[in-house]
Amino acid sequence: MRWEQVASPFGAPSSPVLLGDIDRVPVAFLPRHGGGHRIPPSGINYRANIDALKRVGVTHLLSVNAVGSLREDLPPGTLVLVDQFVDRTTQRTNTFFDAGIVAHVSMAHPVCLRFGDAIAETAAEAGVSVVRGGCVVVIEGPQFSTVAESHLYQSWHCDLIGMTALPEARLAREAELCYAMLALVTDYDCWHPGHAAVTVDTVMATMAQNVGQARAIVVRLPARLPRRTRCPQGCDRALDAAIVTPPDARDQEIVAQLDAVAGRALSGGGKS
Repeated sequence: MRWEQVASPFGAPSSPVLLGDIDRVPVAFLPRHGGGHRIPPSGINYRANIDALKRVGVTHLLSVNAVGSLREDLPPGTLVLVDQFVDRTTQRTNTFFDAGIVAHVSMAHPVCLRFGDAIAETAAEAGVSVVRGGCVVVIEGPQFSTVAESHLYQSWHCDLIGMTALPEARLAREAELCYAMLALVTDYDCWHPGHAAVTVDTVMATMAQNVGQARAIVVRLPARLPRRTRCPQGCDRALDAAIVTPPDARDQEIVAQLDAVAGRALSGGGKS
C-alpha cells in the first residue's frame, strides 16, 4: 500500500489516494473528510475527489457513509445499501459540466444495480446483515436537522438522512463510474421520542461498532467485481447520450479539464 498525491484540474482532493491491491485486484481509498476528519461536508471538493479516483483507474466506487435513520425498523447499527437520493444541498458544485460543455446524465437509478448485487452477495458471504434498498435525503449541514425537518423528510418517505452522498453520486455518474452506497446507521435522527437529540458521541460510538462489519465486506468485495465487462445498466457509458454541445462548439479548455472524467466520450468514444 502507498499514498499518492494525485493532481486534479478541479483543485486539491481531500487527501492523497491510498493505492494497493486486495486479492490481486487494484484498489484505491480516498478519505473524503481528509486526514483527521478536518473537512466539513460542504467543504469537500467532490469534483476533485472523483476526478482523482478516475485518474488512478477506479471503475467502481463504493461510498461508505454514516447516516441517521428515519424509520423505527432501521435502528442504529443497521447497514443499508441505498438505491435512491433526495437532494437538499444548496452550496455545492454538483456537475463537471459547467459552462463550455453541457451534459445531462440520467439519475433515475443513481446506483449501479450489478455493483449492489456484488456487495449484497459479499455481505452474505461475510455473515453481515445488510438491508437492500433505501432512500437517503442529503442535507447541507453541518448542523443536524430540526424535529420539524425530520418529520418532513419522513413524510417524503425518505428512510435515511446524511450529509455527504451528494453531489458525490451525481459526479460519479458523470464520470461513468459504477457507484454504490453502503450506509451505516448511527442514530435515529431527532424525530424518535427516545432520541431527542443527535450527539457526536452517540454517532461515533455506533460508527465504531459498524466499521468492523463494513471492513468485512470491503476486504472481500474486489474479488467479486466483474473484469472488463460492460455495465448492463450503462454506468460506464453514461455520457453516450448526455453531451448536448456539439464538438465544434465545445470550449477546448474545458475539454482538456475533463480528460479523465469524460475523455472517452469527448474523444469520439461516445455520441454527442
